[in-house]
Amino acid sequence: MTTLRKSLGGNVRQYGIVGALIMIVLLFQALTDGRLLLPNNVVSLVQQNAYVMILALGMVIVIVAGHIDLSVGSVVGFIGGVMGILMADHKVNWLLAIVVGLALGALVGAWQGFWVAYVGVPAFIVTLAGWLVFRGLAIVLVGVTRAGLPAGFVSISNGSLPNVLGYVAGRDGVTLALGAATIAALIFTQLRTRRTLLRNDLQVEPMIAFLIKVVLFSAVIGALAWVLADSRGGMPIVLILVGVLILVYNFVMGRTVFGRHVYAMGGNLQAAIMSGVNTKRVNFRIFINIGVLAAIAAVVTTSKAGASVAAAGTLFELDAIAACFIGGTAVTGGIGRVYGVIVGALIMGVLNMGLSIMAVDSAWQQVVKGLVLLSAVAFDLVNKRRAGAR
Repeated sequence: MTTLRKSLGGNVRQYGIVGALIMIVLLFQALTDGRLLLPNNVVSLVQQNAYVMILALGMVIVIVAGHIDLSVGSVVGFIGGVMGILMADHKVNWLLAIVVGLALGALVGAWQGFWVAYVGVPAFIVTLAGWLVFRGLAIVLVGVTRAGLPAGFVSISNGSLPNVLGYVAGRDGVTLALGAATIAALIFTQLRTRRTLLRNDLQVEPMIAFLIKVVLFSAVIGALAWVLADSRGGMPIVLILVGVLILVYNFVMGRTVFGRHVYAMGGNLQAAIMSGVNTKRVNFRIFINIGVLAAIAAVVTTSKAGASVAAAGTLFELDAIAACFIGGTAVTGGIGRVYGVIVGALIMGVLNMGLSIMAVDSAWQQVVKGLVLLSAVAFDLVNKRRAGAR
């Protein structure tokens, strides 16, 4: 076991969470008689869980910094309602409605960030109040469902990229090309990062661990592209949106001063203050960021439904928080990775899809997801205690 741990560079959790996702997929693939990975079901999995991945990208930053945000679901419902009213009632161009929604998300984030960063009210209290306020505003504003939204807006979550490259072996050429390009970019960036670390005499993972990681992720990307290419429409537009956000936030958390400050604050707040980190400004930006991401999730959710409803976004915050913790984000802050929360969101999505295909009652689905969340957090805490003992 010690040799295995060393060969993996100490990142047992990193590979374990991906292995858990693969095992869950294989389990439900067997239990559903192969229906889980039918191409159109995979597209539905992406489209139905895009909001979880988007919100989790913001939530992981909040949790790593030592906070929590309970308001994002209500903010999604509120901003989705505003955009629906603009498009359905006032015939505002859907692109302009999205811009208004993003600006409103930034304002909501700034409002909550002000109370957390500059007044010193705990984020739990501020966002709990936001959960009540924005859910109430969503109910007051929307009232009656706004349907008949523009086709361009609806296609964001329900449409696919046009196939301009034809078909390869009967599969969508654009999807296959994007999959190949993604694998090539992954290999290039991983090799460049490893070369940079070696050149600067910094610690790198053993070559066997590096190869396992690259091959594993390349295989997952290739398999996903192959399946999506055989779906009814090919590459979903919303997957491109989520993919771009993942790349951006992976860079932000791993390569920017802001990301380093977030980790520093979550790891040891007093040490971060003593080292000169402007914690108030960082906290303010953290909540503006998740406000904007909640607006993007509102776009995706409203587009998927094709209408604005007052109940939109209900319990979304719990899905995002669960995705973070299942993906390895520490409850105490300071630890969490973008790739981890995406895998956590996919685990939640596969559970939802698999149990739905099996016609399991929604109440029991909640029970299963709750047990998975509890097990993930308990596993993380036990591993840390063992590491501390060693």
